[in-house]
Amino acid sequence: MPITLREAHELIDSAHRRARELSASIAVAVVDEGGHLQALGRMDGAPPLSAGIAEHKAASVALIRRDGAALRQMQQAWPAFFSQVDRAAGRPILAGAGSMLIRRADAVLGAIAVSGGLPEQDDECAEAALAGLT
Repeated sequence: MPITLREAHELIDSAHRRARELSASIAVAVVDEGGHLQALGRMDGAPPLSAGIAEHKAASVALIRRDGAALRQMQQAWPAFFSQVDRAAGRPILAGAGSMLIRRADAVLGAIAVSGGLPEQDDECAEAALAGLT
């Protein structure tokens, strides 16, 4: 079962709470297991481009089934693959901080991605969101 809209909003709220604690302004995207946008929330003051970046990072994680850190390693190991995979996916593939799979047991429900903070802040906000998922 994919992530529900209610759960997606809870994830976004949790990430935004952590961002406020870090004095960061972020955008958070939650996608379903197929990479389709479920919910998006951009805090006041977050860079305008952060919303699009968050959505593409989340979709990339969901479609390739690897967290952002693993995608970055794959991108470094196989640059030729990453220079072309976006054509197969039909959307940009972005490997970046703050992008993680949403799992329940062994099932992938979707992905979350944060953009707009420093890389470590994006990671911390995504981790805080997932920690609060019931």
